[in-house]
Amino acid sequence: MNIGPHSLANNVFAAPMAGVTDRPFRQLCRAFGAGYAVSEMVTSRRELWASLKTSRRADHTGEPGPVAVQIAGTDAAMMAEAAAYNVERGAQIIDINMGCPAKKVCNKWAGSALMQDEPLAIAIAQAVVRACEPHGVPVTLKMRTGWSSEHRNAVVLARAFADSGIAMLTVHGRTREQGYRGEAEYETVAAVKDAVGVPVVANGDINTPERARDVLRATGADAVMIGRAAQGRPWIFREVTHFLATGTHLAPPLVAEVRRALLAHLEDHYALYGEYTGVRSARKHIGWYVKHLPGGAEFRDRMNLVEDSRAQHEGVAAFFDELAGHTDRMPAVNVPAAPEHAEQE
Repeated sequence: MNIGPHSLANNVFAAPMAGVTDRPFRQLCRAFGAGYAVSEMVTSRRELWASLKTSRRADHTGEPGPVAVQIAGTDAAMMAEAAAYNVERGAQIIDINMGCPAKKVCNKWAGSALMQDEPLAIAIAQAVVRACEPHGVPVTLKMRTGWSSEHRNAVVLARAFADSGIAMLTVHGRTREQGYRGEAEYETVAAVKDAVGVPVVANGDINTPERARDVLRATGADAVMIGRAAQGRPWIFREVTHFLATGTHLAPPLVAEVRRALLAHLEDHYALYGEYTGVRSARKHIGWYVKHLPGGAEFRDRMNLVEDSRAQHEGVAAFFDELAGHTDRMPAVNVPAAPEHAEQE
């Protein structure tokens, strides 16, 4: 699997999720077998580039390549400028966000709202490609099946994007109107794959190895992208890659391995965000890890009151030490057909 000049380890990718896929989380997913991971979206608004939020999102220190940065906006010239800005700061792949359904994004006509304005969407793709071509940086794009059930225009746009030089397309199998409701459909993804010659990635409700296999078969897609199912379960990437290669399941990870991974993740998280923000933003990750574990709900509630990184770190270590005293491996989780709502995927 290649994106432009970049050869990827496998075809199981980590999806960009706002507020989730920061550098520590991307590195965690890669360590657990993701072949590729895209950053959370970075704004195209120049006046916000120096903000603490954007500078953290643009931090790729120590990240294994290829470094992929997703940009979001509504103006072709501004998006081109944002692409060049991020290339200068280490981005090796630029991804255009036309998939986010969040109201705070779509109300500004960014994200999947752009699919309503086909000429603008195409102009943005063309402008970003032109900005990146001199640097040899490929441009990818993530979109939905359409704006609504009556306006599924992913195929029309996919052809135009491919003609514009987009190197890879990811399609989430829902419309903007659906948000995360209902189940993803993959017929549109298959139609996009049939319509273009560039690699196509299927996204949406891929939460088990079997689902990944079935979606690849049904769509003919070149890869799958996993988002919400990796929250608190980043080892899903190696489970899926192993199953696709062998047809057999890996045993659940050892509790000791998960303990080490989570504690290292917390340390990276604190280093990026600092004490105050780091402790608070780490709470969601801790909650996802312990959600299906014995005593997990009560532990999460306690951790939500902790405001000190050392106490938080020690509390997580003690929780998993106690779990390891009862079982060697993490318990198997019965995953629902459609994961619960989370932020952008």
